[in-house]
Amino acid sequence: MISFVATPIGNLKDITLRALETLRGADVIFCEDTRHTLGLLTAYEIKKPLFSCHKFNEREAAEKILAHARAGEEVAIVSDAGMPVISDPGNAVCAMLREAGEPYTVIPGACAFPCALVLSALPADRFTFLGFLPEKAGERKKLLERYALSRETLIFHCAPQDVDRYIASCFEAFGDRDACAVREITKIHEETVRFRLSKGLAGEKRGEYVLLVAGAEERENPLNALSAAEHVQKYLEEGYDKKEALKLAARDRGVPKSEIYRELLGGK
Repeated sequence: MISFVATPIGNLKDITLRALETLRGADVIFCEDTRHTLGLLTAYEIKKPLFSCHKFNEREAAEKILAHARAGEEVAIVSDAGMPVISDPGNAVCAMLREAGEPYTVIPGACAFPCALVLSALPADRFTFLGFLPEKAGERKKLLERYALSRETLIFHCAPQDVDRYIASCFEAFGDRDACAVREITKIHEETVRFRLSKGLAGEKRGEYVLLVAGAEERENPLNALSAAEHVQKYLEEGYDKKEALKLAARDRGVPKSEIYRELLGGK
């Protein structure tokens, strides 16, 4: 059997009995970084052959995984932390196994973004997990604009060097909202900071982050009953320049400025 096994996201004690049983019973373990996984296995006195399965060799690794399974071996697949596949390697392996008709299972356990959702105290009845955002600013903007009207809490994974860019992109796409940054989950320096997108996140950025942004609010502004052109015109009549009028209208309607532009152009 092939098992996708969740591993600790920080504190080594956050591993399930089933996960340890599966790792001890495995003939081979495929992992994102063999050095990292070796540390976990050593802590629990487990010695197994380790093979790489990362984003640059997933298809090749999947073929090896399939071969080991069909040879009757027990195969475990782990990532560096948390649940494999979720913002980690493994999805291509799942697809190839499904296509080949090879069964596999999952051993549940730690996962960063649900923990961050609890720590944030933002609404958790409905949420959307978006993982890592695109590297290119244009692609990032396009993706975020799709969720500008979403009422659900939005959740992102983020490397420390990208935190300020992610926050700026969210502010541009959503306007000002409550947000939360959670880092070092389950570790000694675990930290949860609430902030407003307009203010950004202060301080030096260290460790891997989960960023959470509140969903769009339902607006009852009477100006929203107007067409986009009429809405912008109201602000122009109040003395705002065109750029600021567009920005204010977009804020009122809970949409990105680009949508207001499109409505104005479509009305000509």
